[in-house]
Amino acid sequence: MAVLFNLFLLSCFTTIATTSLATTNPTNAKPKRLIAKLIHYNSIYSPYYNPKDTIADRARHAINSSNARFDYIWKKIQGISLDTDDVRSGVIADNRRIGFLANISIGSPPLPQLLVMDTGSSLSWIQCRPCTHCLTQDLPIFNPPESATYSSVPCDAPNCLYQIPGIICRAPRCGFKLKYGDGTAVSGFLGTEKITFETSDEGITSVPRLVFGCATDVVNSMGTLGGQISGLLGLGAEVISLPNQLGSKFSYCIGSIWDPKYIHNQLIFGEGAKTEGITTFLEIIGSFYYIRLDSINVGEKMLDISPQVFELSKDGKRGVIIDSGTTLTYLPKAAFDPLKDEVLSLMNGIVQFIGTQHSAPCFKGVIDRELVGFPVVTFNFANGVDLALDVKSFFYMANPNTFCMAMAPTFAANLTIIGVWAQQSYNIAYNLASKTISIQRIDCALLE
Repeated sequence: MAVLFNLFLLSCFTTIATTSLATTNPTNAKPKRLIAKLIHYNSIYSPYYNPKDTIADRARHAINSSNARFDYIWKKIQGISLDTDDVRSGVIADNRRIGFLANISIGSPPLPQLLVMDTGSSLSWIQCRPCTHCLTQDLPIFNPPESATYSSVPCDAPNCLYQIPGIICRAPRCGFKLKYGDGTAVSGFLGTEKITFETSDEGITSVPRLVFGCATDVVNSMGTLGGQISGLLGLGAEVISLPNQLGSKFSYCIGSIWDPKYIHNQLIFGEGAKTEGITTFLEIIGSFYYIRLDSINVGEKMLDISPQVFELSKDGKRGVIIDSGTTLTYLPKAAFDPLKDEVLSLMNGIVQFIGTQHSAPCFKGVIDRELVGFPVVTFNFANGVDLALDVKSFFYMANPNTFCMAMAPTFAANLTIIGVWAQQSYNIAYNLASKTISIQRIDCALLE
């Protein structure tokens, strides 16, 4: 499996020598899309793909990871800290079931990096030498003195942004100190460096002087980092995030999570990000992205859910978050129960109900066979933007003969989180400058 993954990385990181022309663009040329391939942990191209995992194993890992992610997001927006000495950023899920990995290259010459993608964190960081304590990784650890384009950031520099949680002065250099929901503690220094991406014409292009974190001390007691992973790619809303540094636009397209051979999941930055179609409003609170959900339909039937269930509060403790790290979609009980009841009603007498997992109903059978003709479940957002869930986005196989609803109730408050299972077959495009988001159903292969 390591050989297959390394071949995949090799195909993603073409050398500068063979594609140098791709980095030179005429000034009047249309901006190229800056692309990072996304690798899901269930993919055969993932360094953590385990061919011995059963359907039940993969479902269990996904649910456990999703619940850990929800718990972290809930605690973060509630202001609950498990360690008052450290600032908490996004979450890295348990047992290396970390959702999507993104590949970029950094430095001169460019050094490949494989990063955990996280829309709930803003600072991107990689492990760097010299290490006080670094985790073992199979890819070479970045060594700043060996790069011709690296610069450190002094404490008095404008891009040493103290207003961002976790950014500190470690005189004379600007530094950072973060702690994640799984207990991972990361600290180091800020630097600027050239980052290299693929482009839409199968070339490469480099963007100079991007701010990132050079982590020299990484403590990971849960074993969720190391191996092939080099660090974290922050897609959050704060100004230090990579999307904000690359022009305030980014999009990701998730095709299929369950097909281990699917290769078209991708992340696009900058003006080339596909932001076509109707947009809806995007509210930014802390590192999280909130959208306005008006109602839920099952087929033509609008469920009896009060609009107040989805209303956003100023502190973000209530509302609807769209997230790349959560697997399930979490709904307040006032929304979950009508949806569950409608599903049970439709299944009654047709498919055998066999119990619940994570409070969601489960049924005997196989999705493709039992759910032919099942109505589409639609999340209706403000301004006419819809997220239509087919059966493979609304249900998941819990084992070879059981499928369950890919939703879970939140018991604490009116917080909704839309997870990645619901985002399959969609391009999700964020415009941080205009605070809008577009949700477009598309074949991700068409974006290449």
